[in-house]
Amino acid sequence: MAYLSLIINPGSTSTKIGIFEDETLLFDETLRHATEEIAKYDTIIDQKDFRKDIILNFLKEKNFDIKTLSFIVGRGGMLKPIPSGTYEVSDALLNDLKIGVQGQHASNLGGILAREIGDELGIPSYIVDPVVVDEMLPVARYSGVPELPRKSVFHALNQKAVARRYAKEAGKKYEDLNLIVVHLGGGVSVGPHKNGKVIDICNALDGDGAFSPERAGGVPSGELIKMCFSGKYTEKEVYRKIVGNGGFNAYLGTNDMRVVEKMIDEGNQDAVNLREAFVYQIAKDIGSMAVVLDGKVDRIIVTGGIAYDKNVMEMLKAKCEWIAPFTIYPGEDELLALAQGGLRVIKGEEKPGVY
Repeated sequence: MAYLSLIINPGSTSTKIGIFEDETLLFDETLRHATEEIAKYDTIIDQKDFRKDIILNFLKEKNFDIKTLSFIVGRGGMLKPIPSGTYEVSDALLNDLKIGVQGQHASNLGGILAREIGDELGIPSYIVDPVVVDEMLPVARYSGVPELPRKSVFHALNQKAVARRYAKEAGKKYEDLNLIVVHLGGGVSVGPHKNGKVIDICNALDGDGAFSPERAGGVPSGELIKMCFSGKYTEKEVYRKIVGNGGFNAYLGTNDMRVVEKMIDEGNQDAVNLREAFVYQIAKDIGSMAVVLDGKVDRIIVTGGIAYDKNVMEMLKAKCEWIAPFTIYPGEDELLALAQGGLRVIKGEEKPGVY
């Protein structure tokens, strides 16, 4: 029996949707929302009906009968820390998405929209591996300041998906492998996967680990404190220096690795230095996670948009291939990863998590 699913992945100014038959994509679309349209709404949750209407109208235009759907999956949002897995959108989970228990983010709408549309059709709704997946070891939570424990916020959906993909292609169980998965996109996260769990990770949202195209990563804390109290910047301005305007943006005024490569080709030495520093910091994170895995690493997997950059990949291999062989999965197929999570539960291969 084939299962039809609707996948919903909301972003700040767009909503990506896909219709799948099992793991086969029938069609997808990125429904873009004008900034002035989004600006009409005071909160993320206020956008719900606006986005729902756009989704349903698009499916109607495609002559797709939503009554043929078996289940719906939405992108998970800023929930309480939870283990990896597929979760049915329960009342408790729905409530925490609505109030934004760890913050307001467009991804919160994924589960909310999935639940509402699913309830109207009488079919189950799920979320899969939200960014708040937390499987860290207790020892990994120590920061040196008790009030500031290290938190798990990372690209869990894509990291877990490519780890499972590699295990399947290698003819092994994900739970039997030690992997280091490196996500290189607008943000960066490097995770050690031990027996199916990400046992350590940097907070890829608020700034930790290597810098990225848009984020500063770990910065000198003493100097950051002085900046905060200098009187030159508001709290919001300092935060934007760390998240959004940090990394590539701060040094070169772009968050696009392709633009950086073009600058290098044109002889820009600052771009050359930045690329070298970027690879250097990623390599350091890979090395530290190899230590977390006691040096027993079966494979290093690199994914995300920057994994398309052959120069960066070759430089990274030169630094780290002595640790373990590389497998590269460029890009991030989030719609498929969400569909696969729902299928595992529908087919009885995995029990849904309880929130």
